[in-house]
Amino acid sequence: PEAMTTHFFPAYPWDKSSLKSMPVDLQQFEKLDAYALKVNVKNSVEELVKALLKQARTDLEKVRAIWMWICHHIEYDVVGYHNKSQLSSKPIDVLQTGKSICEGYAGLFEHMCSIAGIQCMKLSGYSKGYGYKMGQTFTGDSDHAWNAVYLDGRWHLLDSTWGSGAVDDSFTKFTFRYNEFYFLTHPALFINNHFPDNSNWQLLKPTLTLKDFENNMLHNSNFYMLGLLTAHPETAVIQTVNGKASVSVDCRSATLFTFKLKGTDEHGLMTLKKHGMKLEIYPQKTGSHKLQIFAKPSKASEEVYKCVLEYVVECKSVDKAMRFPKDLHQPVGPSWFTERQGFLRPSHPDPIIHTNDGRCSVTFTLGKDISVLASLHSENSSLTEDTRRRHIMQIHRGNQIELKIHLPHAGNFVLKVYAKKKSDPGNYDYIFNYLIACLNTEVKWPAFPQSYTKWAEDYEILEPLSGLLPANRNVQFKLKMHGIAKVLVQAENAYPLTQSRGYWEGTCNTSGCREVFVMVHENANHSFYSHVLKYEVETQ
Repeated sequence: PEAMTTHFFPAYPWDKSSLKSMPVDLQQFEKLDAYALKVNVKNSVEELVKALLKQARTDLEKVRAIWMWICHHIEYDVVGYHNKSQLSSKPIDVLQTGKSICEGYAGLFEHMCSIAGIQCMKLSGYSKGYGYKMGQTFTGDSDHAWNAVYLDGRWHLLDSTWGSGAVDDSFTKFTFRYNEFYFLTHPALFINNHFPDNSNWQLLKPTLTLKDFENNMLHNSNFYMLGLLTAHPETAVIQTVNGKASVSVDCRSATLFTFKLKGTDEHGLMTLKKHGMKLEIYPQKTGSHKLQIFAKPSKASEEVYKCVLEYVVECKSVDKAMRFPKDLHQPVGPSWFTERQGFLRPSHPDPIIHTNDGRCSVTFTLGKDISVLASLHSENSSLTEDTRRRHIMQIHRGNQIELKIHLPHAGNFVLKVYAKKKSDPGNYDYIFNYLIACLNTEVKWPAFPQSYTKWAEDYEILEPLSGLLPANRNVQFKLKMHGIAKVLVQAENAYPLTQSRGYWEGTCNTSGCREVFVMVHENANHSFYSHVLKYEVETQ
């Protein structure tokens, strides 16, 4: 139209406050929406509009009623799409068959608006819709049509074809699935998958070039509807640097994420952040890999993850050192999610713990009434899970827990943490995991001593920490225990420990025995001893 002047297009980059280009209160539309859905007039477009407008006062309400009706009554014509010569996009034909392709949706919308006395344009251009391949270029005729409507002194965009539902992968079946996102979409978001033939109709300042449009990340409507704000990088193809690619997402509120690289989540480290997530990808093969990122709101335990982003990762070299154990579970490391489960103030906020001497210690402040279980996993370990678990020692001081870890050998380990309410019977739930990396091949720590049920949660071993004692030696013992009357260390002979300032101390000689037990008398009048710890003795 020749009356198009640039003052229709005030510069508004997306300020992240609203997904729409004008304030819209969806709750105020509830009655109108329900009414519009029930209108059933097929004989003429004029009659239909007249019926729809009975409940609509403002221009916005009129547009809403027309939009609602079209989105729920016109289905995408997958057969007609493949055979366009037979297809009529005349509004009355679209109305009577109840089917069309985008051309017909946009044409019917424009016609109904003009009857209702609302300025409306039918726009055409390129779209990243069905059949779009990442990174592709656009040439030739436009492939999609949508509308602009004039409300409150400026133009607004909408796409009733995409508002009505979706076509399956084989393009043979259409499913009605209403999508609010495409009603008065903010132009800064609409440009993500709609590129109009006439760049004025981007309603943006400055406008994007076709090249920008081709290179920019496709954010589908799930991305914005889930409250996600931005993703980095902003281009669809990522080149690895030294075998690594990084992606991050920012969002409004706590959101859960997962990812798949070529269909699995093995070759990455994903960490949840208060406002988003960070992902580092280490492909273990060169070439092009598809990376998908999924999200769901943190409150929606039963909801499914929806795909929000797709990238292509081009990998030139592989970083073999970053091969992660199969047992590593995403996301890695602590987060707002683990805080919710009662693990506060982690000593190690990062997902990887590096240790040079094979020892590390992780501390948390624990929420009330939490019992913790931890296990250690490694791919190239000949040890049983039970033995590996004895390479972790729990130490409790008030509401602090320390997990002391002595690795049996070098390599990548997964430290998994489980918890349950002490008051609950039943099983422990998995909470989170860390990756522990140790490159030092000299490392070979023995397991901690084995403890029995009478070893109370807040007891502590100061020495000996090693579960394997040297043969024919005097060994110093220092244990922190309370509420007991006597302590004996049983080797070939029995050695009593003496108590001073909350510690039980003494020596024991390991000659002539294969095992050493620590035993306690809980009550001076009892003759009965309970075993609390067991040590092995090295063989000669």
